[in-house]
Amino acid sequence: MRKLTAALCLGAMGIFGSLQVQAADVAMLDWQKALLETDAAQRTMNQFRNGIHAKQQEAESLGQSLQAMQQKFQDGGQPSPEEQQAFRDKGQRFEQLRQEILQARQEAEQRFMEDAKPKLDRAIQQVIDRHDVQVLVAPQGVVHAEGDLPDLTGEVTELLNSLN
Repeated sequence: MRKLTAALCLGAMGIFGSLQVQAADVAMLDWQKALLETDAAQRTMNQFRNGIHAKQQEAESLGQSLQAMQQKFQDGGQPSPEEQQAFRDKGQRFEQLRQEILQARQEAEQRFMEDAKPKLDRAIQQVIDRHDVQVLVAPQGVVHAEGDLPDLTGEVTELLNSLN
């Protein structure tokens, strides 16, 4: 019986010992943050902002005008039919601009992701190989970790910048 207990204890120690070794092979990567902090992402966002600047200004102006009209209607009673029509027209234009800006943003993000995906995959693989990582987790997926997991996000961002 003692031999069986000793064997079980040694087996359990071997399992726990290997778990500790494996834990050293676990690292964390916030790939979205790594991508968004790249020079390429900053250039893409600046190009996007420049491309929609006029629409953004028009939308802001319309929004302020709509708020002023709404406040006037609340303070002054019943609006005239012309004022009601102007309010509807401005509201429709505002919504149209909002949709156009949203669509332009989605298209810019999609183009960026299509261009960046192969580079991201290469950068991640290089970092995995360099650090001999066996398990790579996202920060959102970590429920608990004893001690700090190595965070490879900055290193991946640097590699992405060098691949451009």
